[in-house]
Amino acid sequence: MTGTDDAPGPDVPATELGYAAARRELEAIVAELDGDAVDVDHLATRVRRAAELIAACRSRIAEATLEVTQVVAGLDEVGGPSAEP
Repeated sequence: MTGTDDAPGPDVPATELGYAAARRELEAIVAELDGDAVDVDHLATRVRRAAELIAACRSRIAEATLEVTQVVAGLDEVGGPSAEP
């Protein structure tokens, strides 16, 4: 990962990251692991962090899916929000 202010480091719990930040960090880890110079001493740590990030992303997706489903269901209910102005 780069040291930019908009990219939290691995000491930030994955559950506290937004989806986009978690995905960026995960992509950086994948690129690092795909590289020729993988540091074997840190391999397990990076894979563990990747697993945490994947779980956090899946959780965010599940939450968003549930919220969208609830909103759409509310549109279908009698007396729900109307599409008319």
